[in-house]
Amino acid sequence: MKTLFYKYISVYRGMPKQAWLLSLVVLINRCGSMVLFFMTLYLTQQLHFSIADAGKLISIYGLGTLIGTYGGGLLSDRYGTYKIQVYSLLGAGIGYFVMLMVHSFTGLAVVLFISAAITDAFRPANISAIAQVCPPEKRARGFALNRLAINLGVTIGPVLGGFLATHDYRLLFWVDGLTSLAAGVMFWRLFHRAPIKAPDNIDRTKGSAPSPWRDTPFMFLMFIMFILGIAFFQIFNTWSLYLKNFLGFTENRIGILLALNAVMIVFMEMPLIHKVERWNPLPVIAAGSLLIMLGFAILPLYGSYLYIAFTVVVFTIGEMLVFPLTGGYIANLAQDANRGKYMGIYTLSFSLSFVIGPAAGAWVYEHWGPTILWSGIGVIGVAIFAGIMLLNHTAKPAAAAGAEMAG
Repeated sequence: MKTLFYKYISVYRGMPKQAWLLSLVVLINRCGSMVLFFMTLYLTQQLHFSIADAGKLISIYGLGTLIGTYGGGLLSDRYGTYKIQVYSLLGAGIGYFVMLMVHSFTGLAVVLFISAAITDAFRPANISAIAQVCPPEKRARGFALNRLAINLGVTIGPVLGGFLATHDYRLLFWVDGLTSLAAGVMFWRLFHRAPIKAPDNIDRTKGSAPSPWRDTPFMFLMFIMFILGIAFFQIFNTWSLYLKNFLGFTENRIGILLALNAVMIVFMEMPLIHKVERWNPLPVIAAGSLLIMLGFAILPLYGSYLYIAFTVVVFTIGEMLVFPLTGGYIANLAQDANRGKYMGIYTLSFSLSFVIGPAAGAWVYEHWGPTILWSGIGVIGVAIFAGIMLLNHTAKPAAAAGAEMAG
């Protein structure tokens, strides 16, 4: 156990100090992530909205995230990642307090939309900053460290939120708001005298910074990530619905399966990325994408709890390969002057998936049945694998800068 512990710790060595500090801020912020998880219950049980109206308000929040994720990337390139992160964290904290004071449908729709836009501007700014402080060969691990902070925080937040909600739903907004403000203040104290800057070995060669919308290989990859996200986000609705209605699993057993996903990410993602970060990223991303889709596609084959846990292991391994390496690949693909735009579009692709995926999956599930849904995801997974491998053969050599520089 001692040897395993030291091997685990060793994969974190050599990461820039600023990457650790950026991830620490994310951890503090995510430890308060609880309002969104219980928003539907708050709207229906406390404010007595219908389920349909609550769904509309959540969708409006989703539209706000689209504006925030893309706008956060644009503003990061123009004003710097420091300002966007500070203003986003502080603005998000204030937004949670405002939500408590608004009870009408129209008022909540406006507040939720604006709050979502402000809150989600943080994400592209933060990952752009991670890319900025990490040299190309360490960017994949930088994103894995960032995801570790997110998953640790999201593990704590909803559990604490469930406890608080049993006492008073208003406590959720207070805690979420205060943790956002605390993260914003900490970020300001950490970085206002020590600006976020690139390491000395980053190539600062000046040149034109074309629009990422004209980067055809990048946009093709973003389309693939959008389709992948639609399948992956089934975990938030049809996946749990299938486990409960068709397999008879109780909520606590489903929660254990979700915890398995989080625990694997916390303990395995960084060592795994450390192992593969020097490889050509696109084939690894292709393999990981196939594993994600396979984890859903094989669901109907057997119904035991142990087997379903195995499917979670399959798609979690794929998740650990896809997201950090894709983030690192895109960061190396971009230039310093337009990295925020690239990261904004990257996060936008998943925000779109989150808006469309649950509704699309639920429609297929209801009209054609879960077996068709899971089988269809498997077929799409093969197409995604082929598409990424095609991109690997046609992309410009410069696109693999991260792998080349790491070698």
